Amino acid sequence: MRTRTLGSTGPEVSALGLGAMSMSGAYGEADRAESIATVHAALDAGVTLIDTADFYGMGHNELLLAEALRGRDRDSYRLSVKFGMLRGPSATDFGGADGRPKAVKNFLAHTLTRLGTDHVDIYRPARRDPDVPIEETVGAVKELIDAGHVRHLGLSEVDAATVRRAHAVHPVADLQIEYSLISRAVEEEVLPTLRELGIGLTAYGVLGRGLISGHWSADRAGRDGDHRAASPRFSAGNVEHNLALVESLRRVAEAKGCTVAQLVIAWVAAQGEDIVPLVGARTRERLTEALPALGLDLTADDLTEIEKAVPPGAARGDRYPAALMSGLGVGN
Repeated sequence: MRTRTLGSTGPEVSALGLGAMSMSGAYGEADRAESIATVHAALDAGVTLIDTADFYGMGHNELLLAEALRGRDRDSYRLSVKFGMLRGPSATDFGGADGRPKAVKNFLAHTLTRLGTDHVDIYRPARRDPDVPIEETVGAVKELIDAGHVRHLGLSEVDAATVRRAHAVHPVADLQIEYSLISRAVEEEVLPTLRELGIGLTAYGVLGRGLISGHWSADRAGRDGDHRAASPRFSAGNVEHNLALVESLRRVAEAKGCTVAQLVIAWVAAQGEDIVPLVGARTRERLTEALPALGLDLTADDLTEIEKAVPPGAARGDRYPAALMSGLGVGN
């Protein structure tokens, strides 16, 4: 397994990380035993970065990971945890973000208990709380770092100006943000700022939530409580256009001798050694497909053909429903 370092201050991790969100109902019901087996398979393959959040299944995901990681050497993997998103009993009831210092410490206390660990490797606000200066939220995480409960500060879905403000309080290891062939807004200002400051990037949504994985079909959205039913990119009219882009990618992948998923993961990884793609596999089959992407070396000609197939801005639809777009640091 190749490794990469998260920025100039963060930990060394596997060049591909495992995102655990889909194991807790975000894309419909997941098989618990298969989810745990997938975590085990990832660790056995050398994946050392596992990403979760306290609001994934409202604690379900952390409890699931605690079970999957039981008996493993705590120093053999790194846990990245997002906090602060508020939700109601309904799966679609989001109530904004809470970045108050006292809330940050409360969130972590619950997380440590659910995960069954004494520390989190990277702790990050999932979204910026518009009512709390980022300096105060980051200051609380800094206190947790000083106390030994957290190893590194991370950020998620914020703009370049917020990155600078946070970094001035405490060094930021990495920014987690959506980055894929169909979500490239980070390239304009955010990514150059990260590189100026020596901050890494962990990219989620590299498969466009499955849309550009090569496995999606237009009739799938909305099944079994799948949240993608509310995503504009999966809506009727948009999804057909977006899947046509995937067919263009499929021709490039076939010429390269790989799958579409492997091609788009490799494209993200090829954008810089400071970027670690996160793959949200919830089955061993999807994980097994993703892992060879790390060994796929894309030539300049390959990259040109990929961008011809999916030029910047080619996708239709926002990456989140309108109600959630306002909380993002960058657009599509």
